[in-house]
Amino acid sequence: MGAKTVAAVPAVIAAAGATAGALMESGLPAPPQQWVFAALGCVLAALGWLLASRRPGIVYGWLLLAAALSLGLGAFGVGLSRRSDDLAGLAAILSACFTFYYGLLWVYIPLLFPDGHLPSRRWRPVAWLGGVALAVQFAGNMLLPMTLYGRQNPLALPQVWIAVWASVGGQAVVLVLGLVVAAGLVVRWRRAAHRGQYAWMVAGTLINLAGWGVVIGYAFGGVGSVAVMFGLLAVLAAVPSAIGVTLVRYQLFDIRVGVRGSRLHVVVDVRPSVGEVLHRLGTALEDTPEPVEQLGRLAAAVRTGLDVRWAAVRLADGTRVVSGQEATPAVLTVPVRGGLGQLESGPRRLGRLTEEDGRLLEALAVPAGLAIQSAGLAARLVNAQEKERRRLERNLHDGVQQQLVALIAGLELARATGGGAELFGRLRDQARQTLTDLRELAAGIHPSALSQGGLVEAVEGRCADLPVPTKVVASDGLRLRRFSDEVEGAMYFAVSEAVANALKHARAARIEVRLSHESARLRASVRDDGVGFADGQTPMRPMADRLDALGGGLEISRGGGTLVEAWVPADG
Repeated sequence: MGAKTVAAVPAVIAAAGATAGALMESGLPAPPQQWVFAALGCVLAALGWLLASRRPGIVYGWLLLAAALSLGLGAFGVGLSRRSDDLAGLAAILSACFTFYYGLLWVYIPLLFPDGHLPSRRWRPVAWLGGVALAVQFAGNMLLPMTLYGRQNPLALPQVWIAVWASVGGQAVVLVLGLVVAAGLVVRWRRAAHRGQYAWMVAGTLINLAGWGVVIGYAFGGVGSVAVMFGLLAVLAAVPSAIGVTLVRYQLFDIRVGVRGSRLHVVVDVRPSVGEVLHRLGTALEDTPEPVEQLGRLAAAVRTGLDVRWAAVRLADGTRVVSGQEATPAVLTVPVRGGLGQLESGPRRLGRLTEEDGRLLEALAVPAGLAIQSAGLAARLVNAQEKERRRLERNLHDGVQQQLVALIAGLELARATGGGAELFGRLRDQARQTLTDLRELAAGIHPSALSQGGLVEAVEGRCADLPVPTKVVASDGLRLRRFSDEVEGAMYFAVSEAVANALKHARAARIEVRLSHESARLRASVRDDGVGFADGQTPMRPMADRLDALGGGLEISRGGGTLVEAWVPADG
């Protein structure tokens, strides 16, 4: 059973009770004030149903439904007491439900405004005391000796004073608590960043209390009948009207009521909360492995969450991914942390963007930064892979391929001329050189020493034939440790590239390589005494991306030579 159905049950009972009770009390034809009462009861029930069905996780809608139900049951009890002696006991119970209506409107609805939560823990005693006072007042009203229309109450206590004091005392406590809550609401209104919606609730609460004061004055003969009609109208309509205004004007609980199209259709829509948008976006990003497509999902989440005509993710390099039809300029822009880019939003399809929309866009900037980083890393990895493929292709074409072509030509010449020992000796040397070059090329892909002997042995083999003195130092026990192929390969190539850069760019005379494993991290450092890289030169960026993809990192320090430090997570 969905939230709409669950909320519809008390809403229908409340509306039916308010209408039937008003007509039963006066009879037909009913005077205008009875129809007004019935209409207000139906409006309150509809408002509670709207909030409870659209935002079932927020207690506020259910509070309004409880108030509407209390009003409807109380009205039906009054009408029943007017029409029947046999059901006087049931009429007394139902009539006493008015207690909860006033208590909810005076205490709990303004106290829990606007998000359905207490303003702070300091208000818990007020909430508990209000509940106890309402229960006592309800019991007292139910056990009074007479119903509203002078019928004998079969549930009445023999000790009448107990019921009277319970009724009067409970109502007095609830009224005092209502004044305390109203004062607290005024304080929250003065401190609130969004004072507009608080202003309407403050006005509604104060008018409600003032209306009740007029009703009390009428009971003591100090107010006329016309004034008491306005007082009752204030009691019944002030708070629901304030909530209705905040719902329409300030989109309370993200529920929008507007007019769309030339036919003046009333649109009641609900925008997902920040938590819902982030949850859906997280699921969508997990199901979308391609980083560029993730940016598209992010733009779509912004457009859907804000209900705007279009939304875009702009990267720092000017690349933009747009969701929707970008026919108008951006009206809201939020930068992504780290200068990675920004989120852009077009105008809303209905109404204007609010401060709440800005906060939602700021919340989306966090996953946007992660998605942009992922897209940038993926692009760099793709470029690095393409660059490596071209390097291998160039080496094969310019080196081994040409040597093989020359070797084949030599063999053809030897067969045609019957070459002697000297020619075959040269061809043998040429074949050996080609084999050596091919092995070196293969070592750049995945050296056999790494697969067979592990990281330390492979690094020692790589550094053994360097033209400068090179020292390899490994921590105790590391030589016998093995790690995954990805981890060992990444660290081996990091060392190989750092060593090659030390020879090629830094013109080093000495190189020292250190390998260690501590704190669940496999580390490698390459230090040389060369001149370092030229300004603006970052030859190890592809390797940094490769380590980053494994959750590691790479740092380059200069000063008295160059120090390259690489690490990856590795349990071993």
